[in-house]
Amino acid sequence: MTEIHEPPAVPVIDCSAFGSDDVAARRRTARAVAEACERIGFLVVTGHGVAQEVVDRAFAVGLSFFDADAQAKRRAAPPQSIVPRGYHGFASKRLSRTIGIETPPDLREQFYLGPLDDFADRYAAIPEAGAFYRPNIWPDEPAAFRPVMTELYRALEGLSGRLMRGFALGLGIDERFFDDKIDAHFSTCAINHYPAPTRPPEPGQLRAGAHSDFGSLTILLTDDAPGGLQVEAAPGVWHDVRPARGQFVVNIGDMMARWTNDRWRSTMHRVVNPPTSLASRSRRQSIAYFLHPNYDATVACIPTCVAPGAAPTYAPIRAGDHMRMKMERRIG
Repeated sequence: MTEIHEPPAVPVIDCSAFGSDDVAARRRTARAVAEACERIGFLVVTGHGVAQEVVDRAFAVGLSFFDADAQAKRRAAPPQSIVPRGYHGFASKRLSRTIGIETPPDLREQFYLGPLDDFADRYAAIPEAGAFYRPNIWPDEPAAFRPVMTELYRALEGLSGRLMRGFALGLGIDERFFDDKIDAHFSTCAINHYPAPTRPPEPGQLRAGAHSDFGSLTILLTDDAPGGLQVEAAPGVWHDVRPARGQFVVNIGDMMARWTNDRWRSTMHRVVNPPTSLASRSRRQSIAYFLHPNYDATVACIPTCVAPGAAPTYAPIRAGDHMRMKMERRIG
């Protein structure tokens, strides 16, 4: 009798072809990526081209920063909590609010970086864009924080561009379709710290509440501590995602779902609490790079994603307007 095995909820795909000159290999990889984005909106990538030592250094300086006293961390906080820069304190956000669900605050603290290039002049005529192009806030300690995180941001920025070209191939459009929509991006890189719990969570409280991501794509780097990422493969059906060392998790966000007329899924996910028996050794850290397009990029249905004569599901929207709406909902 033939034994039937269901495919893994989140496939592992070698994306090294996206950095090569082999067009046929890029197209084959793009087809596999497109299938994953249609089926679940998540994939685990190998062959991403980011050196492990760059990742290891980033995790080390992140933990050093979060180990600092509260006053030192607060010195690196932005003047307004909506600004995605610097330090954001423990239990200061509620991600589930972005989908209209009220929960206790998320059990994490974060440090945000924004673009390393100065795009402020380009958006001087759009005052509301200013918050997304503000200079970065750098902590005093550890001294290696700025150079280490700059190196990682650049590496993930390059990878995100390669992935977006792969996305375009997978959608049957010009490989460089997204290039001029992300050349002045307002992408953020967040270091997430989930301390080991010292008391039971409140009812409904998670390390990060259920949500979908806001932008084009997310690249997630994780450790293997208990209490991690889960993806909703079907309504109410949650799968753990545990990438091996050296692998990254990639998922699409709401803007890519709009671009593809929901052909590709912006999937709900969350970060769960550790089992009580493992709580004492469940301190966890992750780093997420969120590719957000140019503030003034128009996110509108890609022609290959709508049937002839049919109307797109979503009206066109400016990327920055979409992002502001989402970010305002999660504060508090």
